[in-house]
Amino acid sequence: MTNANQNIRALIVAAGTVATAAGIGAAALVNFRNFKGRLAENAAELNETLPVHSLWWRTHAKVKGELLYVAIGDSAAQGIGASEPHRSYVGLLADHIRLATGRTVRVVNLSVSGATVELAVRDQLPRFVKLSPDIVTVAIGANDIALWDPATFEAGIRELFAVLPAHTLVADLPCFHLPRNERKVAVANQILRTVAAEHDLTVVPLHATTKRQGLRSIATHVASDLFHPNDRGYRMWAEAFLPAVGAQAARLVPRELAPQ
Repeated sequence: MTNANQNIRALIVAAGTVATAAGIGAAALVNFRNFKGRLAENAAELNETLPVHSLWWRTHAKVKGELLYVAIGDSAAQGIGASEPHRSYVGLLADHIRLATGRTVRVVNLSVSGATVELAVRDQLPRFVKLSPDIVTVAIGANDIALWDPATFEAGIRELFAVLPAHTLVADLPCFHLPRNERKVAVANQILRTVAAEHDLTVVPLHATTKRQGLRSIATHVASDLFHPNDRGYRMWAEAFLPAVGAQAARLVPRELAPQ
């Protein structure tokens, strides 16, 4: 009888354990689904800012300036995830150029949200070749990682870089932190650096700058969709560009303002 009671108690405990585990699993599944739902809502909310940012840049491209700064890129150049379009790294760099040179700056932001390298060649390059910019920045390729094809990526990079002027500043891809994506990014950045070297283009260390922030940056430097940078993240992107942009700006300072 004692053994029977012990067996019954053991079955009850086991059943309770299974039920508890099932409850925890169910709760985790519900929480994950809720998280995915909130993430989708946040992404949809940011998507609604796409036309707002695009219109802002098109409008400001009409503002005259002594210097012309042209940006090629994707949604990061548009500033998606920032509180205002001008808080993107492009807007921050334009402000720096104005301060460093003491000259007015016209910004033509050719970037298109969702652009891959291939789409940048198709949509942005034809507009770019009609311009004569004093400063050029390029940050493209992050969207290629989702459907990664090294051959397509390299073909696009070669076509794009062949047209860019020698003073162009090209950012490598930012850090994605997740190992699976980082392996693709490593290949992409090796291709990018190799082709940039062939054309004597300056490579901006965006990957190293964003990697230094570590995984904690997902909570501090990323927008609510967990993909685009936020204001703080864009300041970090601008920081990666600043040494090279500063060097470019120095050559654009009017002679009468330059240090003797």
